[in-house]
Amino acid sequence: MKLATALMNRADLQKKLDELQLRLNNNARVQEGEQPAESPTELLAELDSVSGELETLIARINLTNAQTIVDGLTVTERIAHRDILLQKQRIYRNFLDEASNLAQRYSRTEIRQESTVSVRELQKQLDAISKELRLTEEALQELNWTVELL
Repeated sequence: MKLATALMNRADLQKKLDELQLRLNNNARVQEGEQPAESPTELLAELDSVSGELETLIARINLTNAQTIVDGLTVTERIAHRDILLQKQRIYRNFLDEASNLAQRYSRTEIRQESTVSVRELQKQLDAISKELRLTEEALQELNWTVELL
């Protein structure tokens, strides 16, 4: 199985766990004398089964990511790099929004606000981060479809 397929299966199993939680919550209590729509015992057994399957799959994905080396980097290192780029991109965007958002003055007596940084230069840096992020994402997606799950 390809790593990409395993990642899709992981997402499906995580959704199934969320659905099981909702179904369990919906069947946790009933009116006196009534029966639940679904058996909580059966739902809990299914929860155990799905949880075990998900745990095994996550372990295999993590093992594959840690042991697959391409161009001197593991997939895990590439994912960490992508995650940091995502955080930097978010922080730069928020900071640029604040630096660009100069309040309008309605009279000359109001306090004038100025940006503390060169918005143009920071925008160039953000563009470079965004490009690197896009290339990193593309490389990860390519690896996901070429690497076999261990």
